[in-house]
Amino acid sequence: MKKFFDDLKRDLKFKSLGSGHVLTEDTRKPTEIKPNVQEKSRRPPAEESQMAAAAALSRLEVKQHKGRPTSGLSSLKSEVKNELMAEAATSEVQTINNQGPSSALKKDGTNFSVDAVYFICPLTNASVSKSGRELHIKEAILMKFADDPIRASIMMIHTFNKDREKIKMACETLGKYIDNMCNNPSEEKYRKIKLQNKVFQERISELEGTHEFLQSIGFERKTLQVPGQENEEFYVFNEDFLVTYEELRQYKDELLNAEPVRAQLDRQIRVFQPSPQAAKFELPNDFYNLTAEEIKREQQLRTEAVEKTSMLRTKAMRERDEQRELKKYNYTLLRVRFPDGYILQATFYAREKVSALREFVHSVLENDCVPFELVAPGGQKLKDESVMLIEVGLVPAALLTLTWDADVLLDIQAAGQNFTGTIKQELLSNVQTLV
Repeated sequence: MKKFFDDLKRDLKFKSLGSGHVLTEDTRKPTEIKPNVQEKSRRPPAEESQMAAAAALSRLEVKQHKGRPTSGLSSLKSEVKNELMAEAATSEVQTINNQGPSSALKKDGTNFSVDAVYFICPLTNASVSKSGRELHIKEAILMKFADDPIRASIMMIHTFNKDREKIKMACETLGKYIDNMCNNPSEEKYRKIKLQNKVFQERISELEGTHEFLQSIGFERKTLQVPGQENEEFYVFNEDFLVTYEELRQYKDELLNAEPVRAQLDRQIRVFQPSPQAAKFELPNDFYNLTAEEIKREQQLRTEAVEKTSMLRTKAMRERDEQRELKKYNYTLLRVRFPDGYILQATFYAREKVSALREFVHSVLENDCVPFELVAPGGQKLKDESVMLIEVGLVPAALLTLTWDADVLLDIQAAGQNFTGTIKQELLSNVQTLV
């Protein structure tokens, strides 16, 4: 387990920013978890969560000792989990108590339409900023380690390492070790792994999570006497950890079939009162796949684009410009104006399809019995659901109009029924005013 804690401490050290401090000094800051409010200023993501995880996991390291009984391990895992949860809860309370206003301001005092792009962590359901999502997921996996080390180590392997080919090779090699033990239970040689073995060094040793996986399924690191050679380090399987070989095979299957833990885009749904400001957008840099300098040049490029329309361009020139546009944006902020004037706002990936937008609108309707059309700026009806939002010009932000199917409305009226198509009441109960 030593490598696990060494790596954690190293990561926390270099991911944390700011001046040095005495170990006894209280340097905690609120985490970046956000319940739909904007932050006043940028700061290193989830610094307090890093410290909480480090402190609790350090306690785990101190309490560890070789040869402890399984029941003691379970008790210790539960204790550390409770400590982590308590510290995380304290961080969240402090975050809520220190929240700023409901809209972020630029230096010139202009309101952003949304302060940043946020994501939902599938392990904690917390909403975290784009800049803090990777560290938050890492912390969430480390917290899970206290409760379920085997599955947590599998998550580490697939999430913390980026080279998919190396991950595949490492998992297949680890799976081979397990197969050898299961198929040859009486062979002692298959219960030992030499750490200096070339295959182990090249395929496994340098990947995050691999050592934790081996230790969590029952391997212990030992120095053994090798006849005619110097002492060598090995992983030796401790059969006291083993329940059944079938269980080991199950862990192997989970290892081979696992996927990396990925945060999901938080739509940040908001509903606004009818407003003439609906088509006005001010977006933060998160919405652009551009450097700060490129963003400054954006206005100049738009001016040049107008000039290009007056000159003859080849097909290759047009395709080159189109490809550049496709690479410019990662996300888009969309607003949909309903016939009753209410405005629905949500964040999308720029490369999501129109079908995703339609499904989203369906999901927020109180009454979904009447078909509708979505009309883009300029009057274009979005009938092709297979195209990407970026391909129909709905980036980096756009105001669309929703219209009900007129024929269906007439049929409803002829039947003496009253249709009040609107947004769900739970969303309208939090309606806001555009500023």
